[in-house]
Amino acid sequence: MAERSFAKEVASLRLGEGEVFHGEGILAVTKALLQSGVSYVGGYQGAPVSHVMDVFADGRDILDELGVHIEHCASEAGAAAMLGASINYPLRGAAAWKSTVGTNVASDALSNLASAGVKGGTLIIIGEDYGEGASIIQERSHAFAMKSQMWLLDPRPDLPSMVRAVEKGFELSEVSNTPVMLELRIRACHVYGSFTAKDNRAPEFSRNQVIQDPDFDVSKICLPPSTYAQEKHKVEHRWPAAVKFVAEHKLNEVFEGAADEVGIICQGGMYNAVIRALQQMGLADAYGKSEIPIYVLNVTYPLVPDEITAFCATKRAVLVVEEGQPNYIEEAINSILRKADLNTILIGKEVLPMAGEYTGEVVTRGIARFLEGAVPKGVSLAPILEMQETAAALRHDATELLGEVVPARPPGFCVGCPERPVFSAMKLVERDVGKMHVSADIGCHTFSTLPPFNIGNTVLGYGLGLASSTGIAPNFGKRVVSIMGDGGFWHNGLTSGVANAVFNKDDSVLVVMNNGFTAATGGQNIPSTGTNPRDEPTGQDIEGALKGVGVEWIRKVRTYSVSEMAKTLREAMTTDQGGLKVIVANGECQLARQRRLKPLIRKDLKAGKRVVRTRFGIDDDVCTGDHSCIRLSGCPSLTVKPNPDPLRTDPVAHVDNNCVGCGLCGEVAHAAILCPSFYRAEIVNNPNAWDRFVDRVRRKVIGFLMGRREAAA
Repeated sequence: MAERSFAKEVASLRLGEGEVFHGEGILAVTKALLQSGVSYVGGYQGAPVSHVMDVFADGRDILDELGVHIEHCASEAGAAAMLGASINYPLRGAAAWKSTVGTNVASDALSNLASAGVKGGTLIIIGEDYGEGASIIQERSHAFAMKSQMWLLDPRPDLPSMVRAVEKGFELSEVSNTPVMLELRIRACHVYGSFTAKDNRAPEFSRNQVIQDPDFDVSKICLPPSTYAQEKHKVEHRWPAAVKFVAEHKLNEVFEGAADEVGIICQGGMYNAVIRALQQMGLADAYGKSEIPIYVLNVTYPLVPDEITAFCATKRAVLVVEEGQPNYIEEAINSILRKADLNTILIGKEVLPMAGEYTGEVVTRGIARFLEGAVPKGVSLAPILEMQETAAALRHDATELLGEVVPARPPGFCVGCPERPVFSAMKLVERDVGKMHVSADIGCHTFSTLPPFNIGNTVLGYGLGLASSTGIAPNFGKRVVSIMGDGGFWHNGLTSGVANAVFNKDDSVLVVMNNGFTAATGGQNIPSTGTNPRDEPTGQDIEGALKGVGVEWIRKVRTYSVSEMAKTLREAMTTDQGGLKVIVANGECQLARQRRLKPLIRKDLKAGKRVVRTRFGIDDDVCTGDHSCIRLSGCPSLTVKPNPDPLRTDPVAHVDNNCVGCGLCGEVAHAAILCPSFYRAEIVNNPNAWDRFVDRVRRKVIGFLMGRREAAA
């Protein structure tokens, strides 16, 4: 149950020759794959680029007609290994995942794939999750392309360029017998536009047209002495073939300009930011015609030396717009120019930040500084300086505008998240056993490291929470607690964490957050969801897998039961039984639950059916204003409001309309022995006769009791 459905949009995947496609970037990439005759596609969720898998899942009818196989892989390593089908056979294959973390996971398979080389074209579509909107460590995929000699495409973020990159990427892969990486920044996946479509191509070989005989070539096996020959073949044959193809098919682009004393070389993905900056300075029009020549690297690796020297030969100074660090492209271009004995001045990180996302504002300032220093003929600096002064005048500190300090807004758990109660229970258990070392993991539960919980000491990788405890546990005074999501459990945690802990007889505690989906990546199905993306039952579950690798101490607890969770965790921390102790914390992801329930509720309301919704509230007269409930719960719907009692100044706790009725606030108050101020209310829409009768009785009883109270006063 992915967070986004493409059920309506997939109709555009049937467009034929000459028809115009309108839509989102990731849908256009999917269409390009079908136009290219892809035989199989694998991938792992984790970024908008991986919506390729969601699009294909919604377009199964089209895939069946063409014979295209889709595999929802358990990890990026599995998706990369799947590309091995193209080593021996003329099968075009593609894989998609978030980078760089996904590329790190896939690195073993990718290294072997790049070494062996491919016969069929292989395209690895990576979502370069870099910059202000990123959710991961900040690194670049460029280093991996260089290390393994895989070609890296970085197309301009418009649909025709992205579609052409897919189609030419397969051709480049086949011409050079090398896997090709297609880098798409996250915003490029969401960009809207149009392109002229082509007919979809049924692959030469597919599940509808199968290969009859196996092909064996010992030179493709990554073992000595073949590996030495493969490395030599990369450099002597594959690389020159790739450079020749890139040049002949003009995959990189040159946009000429009148001010040819200077120029800009940029990654394809940075083109929009560059042209927008020039437009802001009055140096480019609305259609992209620039006065400053621009050389766009739609292929950032390998570079084409002849193209670079031809572009730079007539220029005094050239600016390289390369997002991220290290500045691989700038250094490579500098080397090419020096070898060609060109004295063109190369400017890059001197005027642009060493690291961080190159937003429009950042690129504009960098280009302005470059032009101020280069002073090209025919370019008036006055408008540029005036624009910078205007921008500086408009740039205010938020505190200045608001008149007070801007409150911090750290990310946090969703309203009603089933993982929050687990950390409430941990805070309660810490009262008895003292502070615990908690090895955190990748996923929504990592928000526990932020206020109000501040639980979690390390984060090392997806599914590696338990594995990261093995160094601290023997050297710590009490048992170490590890966290793992169900997505991480199936991705990597079962083998690297659980099986390893059982094998080594580690005395540790593991909490598996079982919310039913890979919730942090968009709510995709996993083995323990119960069904696969095709809604077929899987028969897999976490408890069975734990028992299968030898775990004996297993407890399953409903996450919203804070008292039971605290009791179970306390037992795990204090029991005399050694070995790994696993608590499976069960609670459906609230986002997935709301996506499932809200359409049903709307349907019932429209049909006039009785609908009951649960909400929680706080009695203002009972609330003491201590707010321990907020500190132990942290729910966004639990806030404060002015005290209605004029004799009491402390604000009282308040549950706002975002409440989804999970009941955590009341559970925490009960488990922590706080106060009885919480109450549960049922909102009934389209009440029946019984509901109306009960309501009348209740009103009469309450009115009677209130009358007696007033009389007594």
